[in-house]
Amino acid sequence: MATTLEPPTGEAAPPSAAPSQLGLERDAERAESRRGFLIGLPSLLYLVLFFAIPLGIVFVYSFGNRSRTGRTILGDWTLSSYERLFSSLVMQITGRSLGYAILTTVVCLLVGYPFAYYLATRPPKVRGILLVLVMIPFWSNLLVRTYAWRVILGSDGPLVQVLGAVGFTDVRLLFTPFATILGLIYGFLPFMILPLYASIERLDFSLVEAARDLYASGWEAFRRVTWPLSRPGVIAGSILVFIPSFGAYVIPEILGGSRTTMLGSYVVLQFLSARDQPFGAALSMAILAVMLASALLYFRSGAKDVG
Repeated sequence: MATTLEPPTGEAAPPSAAPSQLGLERDAERAESRRGFLIGLPSLLYLVLFFAIPLGIVFVYSFGNRSRTGRTILGDWTLSSYERLFSSLVMQITGRSLGYAILTTVVCLLVGYPFAYYLATRPPKVRGILLVLVMIPFWSNLLVRTYAWRVILGSDGPLVQVLGAVGFTDVRLLFTPFATILGLIYGFLPFMILPLYASIERLDFSLVEAARDLYASGWEAFRRVTWPLSRPGVIAGSILVFIPSFGAYVIPEILGGSRTTMLGSYVVLQFLSARDQPFGAALSMAILAVMLASALLYFRSGAKDVG
């Protein structure tokens, strides 16, 4: 009896097509990776030369020792500079810097949030004008703007004269904590407004209208809808204000003087006047650690909001 052979069913396709396609995709990915590396190479070299290497030198100097003549001895490694970070004077300056930075951040948030909300809800033409007004301070140097505040707050300045005309005599504004905090707020307020504006501008205001339709008050709609949706901008603005305020040097040095010394001024004092480079380097690393912790907090909070 003759048997007929039937072709097998479900026979696989020729294997040559799939591997060739896979190889082309891998080659394209490698070419794209090489192209991206070459494009980013100048920026990478810049960061290594002007950030990573100087930071490494400061880190090494923080473990050095200071001789009687002010020379830095790197052979005798020690942790004495880091132990001095817990002295009463350093803790006092750190507490002052932390308090000024927190107060600056809070005031910038209280002032910047309503303005950013108003800015995000204006027509496009008005919005563009207001954005230009926010960014105008960036068109001049911070040092020049800070010296302008020194003239305004001086004993012969217009603000003191106005206060004297209304009965407030013998008022001193310059070289006080008020002048330092005012300068910090003025210098870093745009860093709060711009992230808040970017966050509120993307907000879906139909959700706010829906909350009002469900008989929510204006405060309830803000607390349950507007504020949670704008929280990424609040976190970003707070970090961008807190970090430079905590390590500020120019503004406290010009407006605050020696009575309101902050960590930035104290670090410069160690390098230039006291000639204690190891201790100044240790202070710099401590400030960097605080700033890094703040940045990590920002990224972690941002990841939670995205999630």
